Amino acid sequence: MPETLATLQSTSSGVALDKRDWIAGLEKGLSIIEAFDDANPRMTASQAGVRCGMTRTAARRHLLTLNYLGYVATDGKLFWLTPRVLRLGQSYLESARLPRIVQPFLQRVTSGTQEIAYVSVMDGDDVVYIARNGSSRAMNTGIVLGSRVQAQVTAAGQLMLAMRDPDWLANWLAHHELKAYTSYTINSKERLRIELARIRQRGWAVSEQQLELTYRGVAVPLIDRRGDLVGALNVTMPMGHESTEDAVARVLPVLMETARAMRNLI
Repeated sequence: MPETLATLQSTSSGVALDKRDWIAGLEKGLSIIEAFDDANPRMTASQAGVRCGMTRTAARRHLLTLNYLGYVATDGKLFWLTPRVLRLGQSYLESARLPRIVQPFLQRVTSGTQEIAYVSVMDGDDVVYIARNGSSRAMNTGIVLGSRVQAQVTAAGQLMLAMRDPDWLANWLAHHELKAYTSYTINSKERLRIELARIRQRGWAVSEQQLELTYRGVAVPLIDRRGDLVGALNVTMPMGHESTEDAVARVLPVLMETARAMRNLI
């Protein structure tokens, strides 16, 4: 098959792309932006190149272009992201249907449980929070709109992992490194496999102190009118003196009823 007719398979969306439609420069520019994180807030062109698998010269050209466009700032040696990058995430929140549709339903969950309600989706190995309702509480993890958290340490993430195709999940478990955030985090692949099987069987998830000490999450799936999983609806709460059973009995009916009401709208 000629190269121009070859296709590329996306690792994130599963969508095939004709190779002649592939813009390598766009891919590299986005990889530069994604290279910055809490461990690498400022980088030289050489450091960015290493993280993105490109030469220092190529990384520098991309960084200077991003600097010209306002997405990156520099002191001549180090580069760092500017607030303009937030426009990319804001564009999603303002244009995507799901965050706008679910907001009234999140208000219903908050009113019925007195807890913070979220809708999240999977992006790669992470859960991304795209909608929320409720008053803020002091959590060290700072879960706000756009926050990304490793999926296996949250109720929503465990739920969405559990509902994936078994072959996909087996491959994910085989290649994914489990990071411990607290002493309660499940960092054994066998234990996680057992927990995900339990979640898949009952259709909802509860996670306690795996990401943040003294906090609990309960999640149910968001299914669209075609029967496809599109995200998770969950609440987070301080554990206090409430038992797991009492907490689930209090919030799960509200979550399940709300998820059913949303089904024909998403």
